[in-house]
Amino acid sequence: MKDPSDDDLAWFADFFGIHPLVVDDAVNGHDRSKLEVFEDTIFLVVSTAAYVDHATIADAAEIVTTGQVMVFLTSHFVLTVRRKGPAQMRAVRSRLERHPEQLAQGTWRILYEILDGVVDDYARVAAEMEEDVDEVEEMVFADSGTGRIDRAYLLKRELIEFRRCAMPVALPLLTLAQKDLPNIPLEARAYFREVSDHHVEVREALTSFDDILSTVLQAALARQSVADNQDMRKISAAVGILAVPTAIAGIYGMNFQHMPELATPYGYYVVLVVMAVLMLTIFFAFRRNKWL
Repeated sequence: MKDPSDDDLAWFADFFGIHPLVVDDAVNGHDRSKLEVFEDTIFLVVSTAAYVDHATIADAAEIVTTGQVMVFLTSHFVLTVRRKGPAQMRAVRSRLERHPEQLAQGTWRILYEILDGVVDDYARVAAEMEEDVDEVEEMVFADSGTGRIDRAYLLKRELIEFRRCAMPVALPLLTLAQKDLPNIPLEARAYFREVSDHHVEVREALTSFDDILSTVLQAALARQSVADNQDMRKISAAVGILAVPTAIAGIYGMNFQHMPELATPYGYYVVLVVMAVLMLTIFFAFRRNKWL
């Protein structure tokens, strides 16, 4: 079921005997993944994620899209409600129908297949994002990469959204793997532990991506600051060089009647030569100190 209304879920809740407290979460969604038990019904909210394909990170407007799947599990049926995100239930159903011996194990097997598919999607998104992180790192530290720091911010923002989606799933997975729950037999815990282990790998990868991007952003900002300082040095050096002819022109532009140099036949040319020599001297001094 996708994006249900209140009336739709009220009918399903009444028909299947679902606790009414979970209807509101199923209709309006829930911010975080969670697991709740109502008598013999397990209600599970799981955030889903999918990677948005793009040619390069420089062309991307969005990298990760998220959604939610809500699962009602009893001993007789499994009801799922999807809000946005990738459609997975048809693939899960087809896979289980091809292996009826797995479906015969009970409704917990359906839940396992759903969670396994969700975590596999996390892993695929993480693998794609790893390539984006490498691309951003290369882009930022390239010779002309200082202007593309916005791509690092974009990837950082998308990573935060992905972490907000994936991290809270850890607690429901641990609960399924460790605690006594209705309709989850003892032998099923090993399956959920496997999913939990895969989820731990994804969490570790996301943590490392976050650390790398934080380092990249700090280094890029430091590099930008150094570039700005170099530009300021060049501007200051240019001002210093131009100050020489400005000062000399200002002196000879005061229009005093009695200035000894005014009577010199070649005074004009001498002043130009003096300006040029002083400017070249200052220029090479700045070059020697690597200001230019």
